[in-house]
Amino acid sequence: MSRKGNCWDNACAESFFKTLKRKLETLDGRHMEEEVSGSVFMYLEAYYNRVRIHSAFDYVVPDGFNSGLVA
Repeated sequence: MSRKGNCWDNACAESFFKTLKRKLETLDGRHMEEEVSGSVFMYLEAYYNRVRIHSAFDYVVPDGFNSGLVA
């Protein structure tokens, strides 16, 4: 672990949450908890894990990487 103020340990998590906040307009603090929860779930399950390619997985989607569909 790094010292306080050094964010190298969680750079991936910070990048993910930055992207999540940018993509979902329901995270503006003016929506009900159910709306936000549903939006985050749909973003993660329908887009992030099934459509979006990731450089960490040789530019394939995580579901494809996990199921062995990598060429």
